[in-house]
Amino acid sequence: MASASPSPPSFSIPRSNAFSRLIPSQSIRFTTIPLRSRSINAVKLTSLIDTRSIGFRPIRNRASDRSRTDRIARNSAGLERIGNGMAREEAEEGLGIPVRMKVVAMVAFVMSLCNADRVVMSVAAVPLAAQYGWSSSFLGIVQSSFLWGYLVSSLAGGILADRYGGKTVMAFGAAIWSLATLLTPYAANHSTALLLATRTLFGLAEGVALPSMNTLLSKWFPLHERASAVGISMAGFHLGNVMGFLATPVLAATVGISGSFGVFGLMGFLWLSMWAAGVANDPRESEVISIEELRLIEKGKGKGKGCCEEGGRREFPPVGFLLSKLPTWAIILANVANNWGYFVLLSWMPVYFKTVYDVNLKQAAWFSALPWGVMAISGYLAGAASDFLIKSGQSVTRVRKIMQSIGFIGPGVALLCLKYAQSPTVAAVLMTISLSFSSFSQAGFLLNMQDIAPNCAGFLHGITNAAGTLAAIVSTIGAGYFVEWLGSFQAFLTLTSIIYFIATIFWNRYATAEQVFF
Repeated sequence: MASASPSPPSFSIPRSNAFSRLIPSQSIRFTTIPLRSRSINAVKLTSLIDTRSIGFRPIRNRASDRSRTDRIARNSAGLERIGNGMAREEAEEGLGIPVRMKVVAMVAFVMSLCNADRVVMSVAAVPLAAQYGWSSSFLGIVQSSFLWGYLVSSLAGGILADRYGGKTVMAFGAAIWSLATLLTPYAANHSTALLLATRTLFGLAEGVALPSMNTLLSKWFPLHERASAVGISMAGFHLGNVMGFLATPVLAATVGISGSFGVFGLMGFLWLSMWAAGVANDPRESEVISIEELRLIEKGKGKGKGCCEEGGRREFPPVGFLLSKLPTWAIILANVANNWGYFVLLSWMPVYFKTVYDVNLKQAAWFSALPWGVMAISGYLAGAASDFLIKSGQSVTRVRKIMQSIGFIGPGVALLCLKYAQSPTVAAVLMTISLSFSSFSQAGFLLNMQDIAPNCAGFLHGITNAAGTLAAIVSTIGAGYFVEWLGSFQAFLTLTSIIYFIATIFWNRYATAEQVFF
């Protein structure tokens, strides 16, 4: 016959003067709790508490004579309650949209405004040139004036974004470029000098957008999601072209040229009101991010201290040191080729369709918008394909080279074929192919800056983008002079194709995704 299980041991504390006023009984009996009866997963709770950096504060016990066994029982119950509460909190957070996706959506929105504000001037340049009697060469100067400020601020923007955070720098940039957009019609009506100064201020503010985006996304996304995040952000960037090309003629016809600038300028301030309260510079600073998402982001960033951090203080390597490495020059030349072709098409596409095919402003806007809309989709697909290849085991270097090669060879061939286009529809199709392939550069050189210099990607972006902006200034002005001298865009587009092919060769020879600056 099985014997009954022994009852838990107990002990007594004799009544003393310390308890006489509180407890009337002669003694207090305590029952110890066997260790196996405590319903708590200590390992799991410890992991959760350590990860969240939550310190447990035991229940205060003012009676010094109470037993240690009683304190352990109380602490165990408290830990169990904390663990259950944290589990519920994490389950609830897991049901919502990840915070990093909300961040990238906000970035995509402001990038769309960034480009839409540029395009307003590209479309408005046609009636403005007719109104003020601007020649093609002078129109090229007006179109490029935004790049004068962009050249200066792209480097400063990278430094500021690395030092103060992408959120902060992006906010200041958006506020200034939105104000400059509002002031552009006023400046055009008063003097050419004031117009050029306003457009320079506009470019000065917009120059911080891409470095800020690069820095912010590198903080918020793990490596295997970064190309997709950039793809989403740049999709917004390119959709801004579509929005600007399609909306500007309609607004100009209904409320005038000033109205089109005013609408887009005010949208920037609307975005700013949401951005200020909804985004943090770093996921570790966010008050709404779940512990699982934070853990995923931090784990996916990899380890290692970069060249730009010394004793917790951010330091930037000398420019000469950065320029001494061939992978840096691979990015510089890629940026030069990309910006050369991109800004020619962005600034001159409406003029191209008007001049070559004699279409009206609204038709030119539609033909100009189509390529950018498709580019937004192809850019996201390029990022998703890049992330898929990396997850499947392909080396990051190989993926970057493949994506960038597509991003240059495709546009180069398409622009060469453009001289055979006999209608605006065929020309629009070829430009669409060119820009669709060009978007693969987003998963190439644009991400490569985070690969080779993860802790100072904004600084490196500023340096390489300064070179790319110089190329954009030359190409934007040069296209105007080519048209004036030769009466045709094709010679300049052929030159652009040659630049694409040279950059492809250099990229595949010297680019790498290994961290270069330690």
